[in-house]
Amino acid sequence: MVLGIAAVAGLGLVIALVRWLLENWWLLVALAVLAACTGGFWLKQQADRSRWERIRSQGLRYQLPQLDRLHHREFEYAIRDLMRRDGCTDAVQVGGAGDNGADVTASDPFGRRWVIQCKHRKNGASGSPVGTPDLHVLNGTGRQLHGGDVVVLVTNGRFTSGCPPLATSQRLHLVDRRTLGEWAAGSRPLWELLQKLPPPRKQSPLS
Repeated sequence: MVLGIAAVAGLGLVIALVRWLLENWWLLVALAVLAACTGGFWLKQQADRSRWERIRSQGLRYQLPQLDRLHHREFEYAIRDLMRRDGCTDAVQVGGAGDNGADVTASDPFGRRWVIQCKHRKNGASGSPVGTPDLHVLNGTGRQLHGGDVVVLVTNGRFTSGCPPLATSQRLHLVDRRTLGEWAAGSRPLWELLQKLPPPRKQSPLS
């Protein structure tokens, strides 16, 4: 009995709502127009944001003093943005607690996966040099955990004398202050500044 009364009441409400909508059809039209305008405005904002992001990334340049002034986390984002500028559209900043030696990962236009560890020095070349312990950590995780084809340690400072021979023996790549300055302030991608990179995995418009 109660269910029957509820069903009748519900049906009455539906009928009343349909009648009201038919009598006030213009309100539905107005709501539809408002929704379309709102959606169109949102899509335009998204398109403008994407367009300006492309423009910004294509013209992105850093001078070394700018990089020196960054917080170490901002430095990681700057490296990510430089990789994006050069065509690595999937470049992400992954550094933080438990990053297992990777601060930035990216895939270049040739299909190679990059794993980058960033070491920022507030005092630039005058700061403490990056030593072989950091390279050992990166060497132990860059390929095994992160699947890197190109494993890089980048700093705005300098490396100890033991780093270059270790990097060469383990097929790691070092980006010191000089190379970083050339990369960040110029227009050449990082893979054109480094030597002995693994071969491309796929063809690219850049190849």
